[in-house]
Amino acid sequence: MRIVFMGTPDFADISLKRLLREEYEVRAVFTQPDKPVGRKQVLTPPKTKVTAKACGIEVYQPRSLKTAEIEGTFKEFAPDLIVVVAYGKILPKEILECPRLGCVNVHASLLPKYRGAAPIQWSIIKGEEETGVTTMLMDEGMDTGDILLKESIKIEENETSGELFERLADIGAELLIKTIKGLETDSIIPLKQPEGASYAPMLDKSIAKIDFTKTSNEVHNLIRGLNPWPIAYTEVEKKKLKIYRSKISGETNGKPGEILNLSPFIVCCGKGTSIELKEVQLEGKKKMGTDEFINGFKLKKGMIFGGIN
Repeated sequence: MRIVFMGTPDFADISLKRLLREEYEVRAVFTQPDKPVGRKQVLTPPKTKVTAKACGIEVYQPRSLKTAEIEGTFKEFAPDLIVVVAYGKILPKEILECPRLGCVNVHASLLPKYRGAAPIQWSIIKGEEETGVTTMLMDEGMDTGDILLKESIKIEENETSGELFERLADIGAELLIKTIKGLETDSIIPLKQPEGASYAPMLDKSIAKIDFTKTSNEVHNLIRGLNPWPIAYTEVEKKKLKIYRSKISGETNGKPGEILNLSPFIVCCGKGTSIELKEVQLEGKKKMGTDEFINGFKLKKGMIFGGIN
């Protein structure tokens, strides 16, 4: 079976490597252009590009798929199947119609819930207790195609989106292989997506500031949903304090944002709830546990994040 693979981040790379281990004929890999990474803005290739190059597979990084040249390239490869995993662009009709078996997408949610760019993060931010992976036959809509296979898992109470990414990447790779084998044997019946769609738009830093008037559940979900990027934060004495990890604490009568205790590090949230902060990073400092942070930055009970009462 001739396959063209389209995917960019680590999540996609796991599926690509699984295809190669299963000895499928991956004719080409399409991925996003190299991007500057880190403080020094070092131009860095996507993981899928690194994997493809190491295996001698042709790599394409077009800024647009809507050109006659790209359409011609796909026709030259004459793929039986196009596999799309977190590629990052909408495929035009001409590409969708190119492969004999269609285009299969591996999407990290239980469709029709959380269509869009950031399903893993939003499932945590919204407090879902369950998520999973769906494979679907792609159409011209955004994650609206017919469902092929699904697998669901429980989201752990303190799990971050980065940790959930890793679990779902492995599940997605396994489900992809099952899907391809099902398509090869004509043993999968595609199903229309039911009603009740929700959306998971791309994340940006504007949602990262913590509002401690929210309940501890809402604050906790934001913190773990935005880890590893863009990281939820608050302010203390006019400095940004990034919060990487937390857990739900008990009831309280304090003010939202008020530091109630230092060891453990408890902060009041809305509606009489509180949260324990576990791992933080003060502006200009390294990431550390809260015990180390408190020893080096003299906080007091009664201080309020965003200011001091």
